[in-house]
Amino acid sequence: MSEYRCINIDQACELIDQGAQIVDIRDEGSYKELHISQSYNLNNHNMPEYMAEADMDAPLIVCCYHGISSQSAAAYLAHQGFDEVYSLDGGFEAWRAQCPDRCER
Repeated sequence: MSEYRCINIDQACELIDQGAQIVDIRDEGSYKELHISQSYNLNNHNMPEYMAEADMDAPLIVCCYHGISSQSAAAYLAHQGFDEVYSLDGGFEAWRAQCPDRCER
């Protein structure tokens, strides 16, 4: 898959429960304040490290604030060789509203 797909929160939860990776591209301060459980804060500084260690065959969900920036990041990651890449519709704000029990500090 060299493209990405947008998915809703229910679909993302199902994929995460099946072992999908999730990256959060929000700024470090926002991520530290609250983020999706088991997510990884991905930015330009730690991208090479992440790419070296990531499972390129596992589904990858990209999350941002509102689901807009994650689309560009998902497209980039899809072109880097990840097999399945998804952008989270509504981003972290929608996730926090719908799944507060799946967030952590």
